[in-house]
Amino acid sequence: MNYQEALDWIHSREKFKVKPGLKRMDWMMERLGHPEKGFKAIHVAGTNGKGSTVSFLRNLLQAQGYTVGTFTSPYIERFNERISLNGEPVSDAVIARLVDRIRPLAESLKETPLGEPTEFEIITAMAMIYFDEQPIDYAVVETGLGGRYDSTNILHPIVSVITNIGHDHMNILGSTVREIAGEKAGIIKQKVPVVTAVKQPEAMEVILEEATSQKAPLFSLTTHFHVTHEASTPEGETFIFRSGAYESELLLSRMKGHHQVENASVALQTMESLKQAGDAIDRRHYRSGLEQTTWPARFETVRNQPLTIIDGAHNEEGTKALVDTVKEHYRGRSVVLVYAALEDKPVIKMMNQLKEVVDFAVVTSFDFPRALQEEDLASLSPIKPTLPAENLQEALRLAEQQLDDKSVLLITGSLYFISDVRAYFKSKMKK
Repeated sequence: MNYQEALDWIHSREKFKVKPGLKRMDWMMERLGHPEKGFKAIHVAGTNGKGSTVSFLRNLLQAQGYTVGTFTSPYIERFNERISLNGEPVSDAVIARLVDRIRPLAESLKETPLGEPTEFEIITAMAMIYFDEQPIDYAVVETGLGGRYDSTNILHPIVSVITNIGHDHMNILGSTVREIAGEKAGIIKQKVPVVTAVKQPEAMEVILEEATSQKAPLFSLTTHFHVTHEASTPEGETFIFRSGAYESELLLSRMKGHHQVENASVALQTMESLKQAGDAIDRRHYRSGLEQTTWPARFETVRNQPLTIIDGAHNEEGTKALVDTVKEHYRGRSVVLVYAALEDKPVIKMMNQLKEVVDFAVVTSFDFPRALQEEDLASLSPIKPTLPAENLQEALRLAEQQLDDKSVLLITGSLYFISDVRAYFKSKMKK
């Protein structure tokens, strides 16, 4: 099987079907010889900030000289990004080989009462096989959805991380913060340290209950570790981290936004938990690890003239963080928005948030099953004026007509849309 055939087979699985439970993963792992037990894993759940936190952790660990595997979702440009080694996506040949290994198992599983595995279960199993094969020191693994019944929850990690709790995938995870927190807290394991930046009292109550029942040491932001945001600069955010008796020097996150300071602090506390457990961690390398961290489509500058920023803010909490970051870094500058979204998202609420910083909006659609059409999106928009555009190129043409030397072009919405946008700008840079 070649790479394209492998991808086609993966994508032909039950892509959007949610089939709760870990029995299919357990079935596959048993027949594969339990590859998920062959490496040290850090398990990361949360509504927002998972990808950024994984990236901070990867760079912090690499700065120590460790070899690090990462499993993330969704990808931004190429499928291979989901499984990486030291930040490098696996090759096409590796994807094809992993599918050759997993496909017979998936077809056998389909014939059992458990039924065929979903697309995400297939990809998770591929990652487990790959990390078990490689001489890695750590794997940092991001949940896909929720936690308790997420296919990655077959892991028994050395640290569990819950970045935050917000309103997303409520049709699957629950309609209240408490219910969603219960799903995320499902990754907490017996006596395994938990690091979190969750703020809502009702969510923290759930996480504390689960940690207590599992005898898992809990480290929460503002209670057990602290971060002081010093300044927003053109280079990024400066801050000081404190945990126990340790206080850092002035640190820099090149990823902009106050929320990224919190994500960085969660990653640092995870490093401190590894250090407490006896792993060889040298705090002198924290600064370089943080400064090397980037994550695509998170307040990312893709063009300087005119200044163009893309951000995959696809829920209310992500949108609030984006608006706050625009205020911190570009207060007083006119902002022109290009926006596209999925039909199952709280579009009116998110665009009302964006209205705080946006002077002119262009909305469009993109090639995806649940994408809102531009006319429908324009009719929902509270931003005046809002113009509809048939596609990305037309949206950019209309938006660029509104820009002056001091304007910011902000492109945001669905991560699937932002993936197309990033690929478009990357192709333009090559010409």
